[in-house]
Amino acid sequence: MANTLRLILADQLSMSVASLRDCDKNSDLILMAEVKTEASYVKHHKKKIAFLFSAMRHFAKELTDSGYQVRYIKYEDVDNQGSLFKEVERTCQNLEIDKVALTFPGEYRVLKDFQSWQQKLGIPVEILNDDRFLSHIDDFADWAKDKKQLRMEFFYRQIRQSSMTLMEADQPSGGKWNYDSANRNAMDKDVEVPAHTQFDPDHITQDVLKLVESEFAEHFGNLDNFHFATTRQQALVVLKDFVSQRLLNFGQYQDAMVQGKPWLFHSHISFYLNCGLLLPKEVVELAENAYRNGEAPLNSVEGFIRQVIGWREYVRGIYWLKMPDYKKQNALHAQRKLPDFFWNAETDMNCLQQCISETRDNAYAHHIQRLMVLGNFLLLAGVHPDDVNEWYLIVYADAYEWVEMPNVSGMILYADGGLLASKPYAASGSYINKMSNYCQHCHYNVKLKTGAQACPFNYLYWDFLDRNREKLATNPRLGMPYATLNKMKDDKLRHIRQDSDIFFKALDNNERV
Repeated sequence: MANTLRLILADQLSMSVASLRDCDKNSDLILMAEVKTEASYVKHHKKKIAFLFSAMRHFAKELTDSGYQVRYIKYEDVDNQGSLFKEVERTCQNLEIDKVALTFPGEYRVLKDFQSWQQKLGIPVEILNDDRFLSHIDDFADWAKDKKQLRMEFFYRQIRQSSMTLMEADQPSGGKWNYDSANRNAMDKDVEVPAHTQFDPDHITQDVLKLVESEFAEHFGNLDNFHFATTRQQALVVLKDFVSQRLLNFGQYQDAMVQGKPWLFHSHISFYLNCGLLLPKEVVELAENAYRNGEAPLNSVEGFIRQVIGWREYVRGIYWLKMPDYKKQNALHAQRKLPDFFWNAETDMNCLQQCISETRDNAYAHHIQRLMVLGNFLLLAGVHPDDVNEWYLIVYADAYEWVEMPNVSGMILYADGGLLASKPYAASGSYINKMSNYCQHCHYNVKLKTGAQACPFNYLYWDFLDRNREKLATNPRLGMPYATLNKMKDDKLRHIRQDSDIFFKALDNNERV
């Protein structure tokens, strides 16, 4: 007999999650399920599926070992019902369930599904606030109310103050809120990067890897060298290794890119934060303690903490404030289809080839690779937001719609017309050359502005500004580039337009570029 059925989703793998609170181990039942609708509504990266299935199975074991009653449905079970609702419905029909307890999900489509369950099941269905975040979505809505601009920096400061993070009384540590200006260094070739933390797959993970290779063979990515943490204990090791080994240099090199080195000084904890194996509060506290103890500089610690309690909380607020309309935004009227080389990395543009290959191999790329290489190209090329959102959701193991869509539609594509970002993050090849060594190994010449051997980013950047002049020329943060464009000689602009047309025709015909 069970009284309350408590559903745990793949991104809710926390002992403190709301749906576990007040659980009666004698009478309540916990349900976890690997179902087709969630694994395949987009063709998720193989490593993403393997990571989440393995983490779910390990979490279910941890619950069982702690005395909870757990019903776990594996993907390969012959009687797997294929969807979360059908599994909940079957369990309610077979057992004496009085109520279903759910934690607020990370995707709008799942919430809409949850909200229909009470009527379908005929018993109470309670959707509990996900208080693992540092701010409630209602608090964000209150903050956003009556504001003309919803800039992350000011929301971030509010959270810093309310949580007393990196604060000295009512002032920010060091006297400044933001040390981003100290965090823009390229990386010299002789800088030694600590090895990133890896774990050998145990028997649970090995079983999952075999399942994914068999059942998801057509999905993007490969399973070679699977090394993710799949338990909370392992995730804590990743976090502690970052703080002790890489946080020291994280700040100055957080925007740097190096060929053949995908991991660098980043934390690699977004996988674990976003699925619940780590919690933002403990992550922030450990980083702040490193600063307080003199083990890491303020620019590194503040930059890292801003990603966790600033950016992460902010994009979640934007998502829930603006959905479902946010999904439809396309302010720049981008219409191009996603290029095929985003799936196979077959391009002569070395920066893109590197970032796509690393994404394929690792289900990971750091934020500058995602924004200023991959995203920059997709913005300049005018690829439709639906295609871009789907690609980012598929390929990264830390991607869930609440965090992926605002970053893509708002930060990368400017599809929301400036709600999230104050300007489009468009750049020529000079930025990529400044922050990486990719251009040194490229078929194209980053020093050339036009012509067959010119870096395509160079002429595509100006073409982007030219064709979007009506929408963007009045943006005050684009005043300088538009002043340059306005002074550009007709012959130079003609070459830019011609080279862009040639490039886009080749791209649309699936020719190698």
